[in-house]
Amino acid sequence: MASYILAIDQGTTSSRSIIFDETLGVTASDQREFTQHFPASGMVEHDAEDIWDSVVATARNAIGKAQIEPASIAGIGITNQRETTVVWDRKTGKPIHRAIVWQDRRTSGDCARLQKEGHEALVAAKTGLLLDPYFSATKIRWLLDHVEGARGKAESGDLLFGTIDCYLLWRLTDGACHRTDATNAARTLLYNIHDNCWDEELLALFDIPRAMLPTVEDCAFEFGFTAKELFGASIPVLGMAGDQHAATIGQACFAPGMVKSTYGTGCFMVLNTGTRAIRSENRLLTTIAYRLDGETTYALEGAIFIAGAAVQWLRDGLGIIKNAGETGPLADAADASQEVVLVPAFAGLGAPYWEPEVRGAIFGLTRNSGPAEFARAALEAVCYQTRDLVEAMRADWGRSDGDVTLRVDGGMVASDWTMQFLADILDAPIDRPTILETTAVGAAWLAGMKAGLYPGKDGFAEIWQLQRRFEPAMQEADRERKYANWQRAVQSAIAQQAPRA
Repeated sequence: MASYILAIDQGTTSSRSIIFDETLGVTASDQREFTQHFPASGMVEHDAEDIWDSVVATARNAIGKAQIEPASIAGIGITNQRETTVVWDRKTGKPIHRAIVWQDRRTSGDCARLQKEGHEALVAAKTGLLLDPYFSATKIRWLLDHVEGARGKAESGDLLFGTIDCYLLWRLTDGACHRTDATNAARTLLYNIHDNCWDEELLALFDIPRAMLPTVEDCAFEFGFTAKELFGASIPVLGMAGDQHAATIGQACFAPGMVKSTYGTGCFMVLNTGTRAIRSENRLLTTIAYRLDGETTYALEGAIFIAGAAVQWLRDGLGIIKNAGETGPLADAADASQEVVLVPAFAGLGAPYWEPEVRGAIFGLTRNSGPAEFARAALEAVCYQTRDLVEAMRADWGRSDGDVTLRVDGGMVASDWTMQFLADILDAPIDRPTILETTAVGAAWLAGMKAGLYPGKDGFAEIWQLQRRFEPAMQEADRERKYANWQRAVQSAIAQQAPRA
């Protein structure tokens, strides 16, 4: 009997494949990094073929490590880096250009022009999003306008667009299925989240042919079957959700008011608002949390562009650590009399500021500032940015301070030091689950639930397990002084930003 699920977790810097058993326990996994391309300042690209190769290799390796027959896999769940944009030739299957990554800022000028022309209110009303290079639409338009012959081929129906989930599905099914799910569609600036459809007015605004776009389905759906030669059996793809939506599901945040925050390359906080799409007054995003059985659940989301990437900067840019695990002990050893503040705006500032042209800055340096102070500043910056998001969500949602409990996941939450500082600066409990990489769990649950292997939402919520709760212990005066220093630093960095073209 088919009693396993293969979860494909395609991230910004690596791809992972995990085999889950019938109890949602991990049987085997494999991971592979791929090359990041930075053709110019503010530009980030991926080779879609590298991503495809890494996914196939890790899936095969995970199946091999699990020592199971491919036919025993009941379904595949896919979760992916969102907004990253691939355009490929319908006939040959070859991408016309490297994928433009969600972090890429090359279309800042296009977004600024559309804002100046007064289009942001329309876009926000239909999509819940802001006009920012983060999202897919201006990336698609850039490709059509800058790759020779692309626009003509797109208009004749010879080019296809997809976020990474869609591209992987197309390749897994040998070109038979051009589909995506509602969560990924909701991040393109082209999808009306209230009517659940591609919006003709937005397609016209961004000058994108309708023929390029995939069909949009629920997150749990029979998307298609893999080509048999890939894994030795034809396996149904039954689940699909963008990474932050999959993490929301994996954290069992099914009730309105539940909040999760994922700390990977960036940090993404999601508040479940139920069947009501709340229009943010604090520059958060209104988005689709998930769509199951035709019912849409909405969320408020705040995105921090730089979280774990700040630790990578300490390692790769400054060379002051060899691995991420060193940052907590270093931060703990920092001079308490120094208050070094890092604003890690390496790729602009995300929510609630949305300042794409701001760049990073460091404040409060002394002659004695060293690796320990830099490590502490990098970890604290992630927590300060999280508080920015929590404050905005409290205002939009109407929650009182004592009502927030944050479920956290992602690589950074393994650091006890960081989680304790997060609880302190938020003045709120932090719940760390037993399984930290909940994006893959969410993808696996979607596929397994669709296959009849796993329980529904209520049953799944009952098996969510807490590993540790961090309670706030900082004095209020210290908390507010530190956060005020952060706010001053951010405003100073914004004041020094380069002028927009």
